[in-house]
Amino acid sequence: MVKEVYITKIASFFPNSPVGNDEMEDYLGFIGGKPSRVRNIILRQNGIKQRFYALTKNQEITHTNAELASLAIKKMLTSDELNRIEVLCCGTSSPDQYIPSHASMVHGETFKHSLELFSLAGVCLTSIAALKTAYMSVLSGNSMNAICSTSELSSAGLLSKSYEKEYEEMTNVSENPILAFEKDFLRFMLSDGAACCLLEGNSNSPISLQINWIECVSYANSMPVCMYMGADLDSNGNLLSWKNYSYEDLAKKSVWALKQNVKVLNEHVIPLFVDAIEHAFNKHKTDPQSINYIIPHISSMYFYHKLDEEIQRRKIQLDESRWFTNLTSVGNIGSVSIFAALDELVRTKSLVDGEKILLLVPESGRFSYGVVLLTVKKSS
Repeated sequence: MVKEVYITKIASFFPNSPVGNDEMEDYLGFIGGKPSRVRNIILRQNGIKQRFYALTKNQEITHTNAELASLAIKKMLTSDELNRIEVLCCGTSSPDQYIPSHASMVHGETFKHSLELFSLAGVCLTSIAALKTAYMSVLSGNSMNAICSTSELSSAGLLSKSYEKEYEEMTNVSENPILAFEKDFLRFMLSDGAACCLLEGNSNSPISLQINWIECVSYANSMPVCMYMGADLDSNGNLLSWKNYSYEDLAKKSVWALKQNVKVLNEHVIPLFVDAIEHAFNKHKTDPQSINYIIPHISSMYFYHKLDEEIQRRKIQLDESRWFTNLTSVGNIGSVSIFAALDELVRTKSLVDGEKILLLVPESGRFSYGVVLLTVKKSS
């Protein structure tokens, strides 16, 4: 059993060339052959200027989710280092298939030897769940090292073909069909990519990040479903699994499309986020003023500013001058976002030994949150 666990390497991978705001529907396709009515509104709110798609303009997929993860891992490690990996922990909200597990596919895509696997399910918090699983493996002595891998191929589920049957049904009853906002707006929020980190019990890199603590909390006991996929809401607002639908209705209702209850999101996501931050600080007796860099994963700049307002309202000393984000330049990549931002922070900032980095991750599936404290360790 080791006393300390470090992130000793980190990397991120983005497919193809950046896609600007005006090009998005060239890749995703036009629903009903028409530009979206909400696209410009959503883009003004989320503040994202470009993102990455594993797509061509013919809506052909260029990389699988497993390939994205593998390319990030291979970017991070040499061949010899790959051969020494003992544990692989993978988080994603958009696996290529239900079975085999996503981690199994990444393993087969990346490694030549057998190792231990963990696949984490959920939305954005799968990043911190994978990190904590890797952390506990090394901390407990179960393994000498572990990879935390995150990857998303969200664009494949946002293609116009996923909505065409529903749109066709709407045109049968209306001359002016409008796709539901909770489905359409997410098409202009999400990006593809992968990021990963290597965890070890020794600080053997020029810059390592010691993991001080990882705190995760779920409020699903008191909160309704907010983001969902492979399901839909019935007339009473209850979540109904895809297993209850006929094959015909799966298409007519776009059951496989990603959806989000915007009203529930706006009401709860930020207050509960700050509840989770306060809970973590109190549990681990951490002084917010001791933190040098704060990386909040947030879906849009709209919520970025709302989070700052709520933190200020509660008088928590996490002023925005210490915040770091690359949301506007790489997009919202779900589980990948927090490590893609951490990777960029480490590469672009002159970090000093002993500085502290705070990672903040919300998940609106049914409202779960992760808070992580890291300390910079530089070799002499």
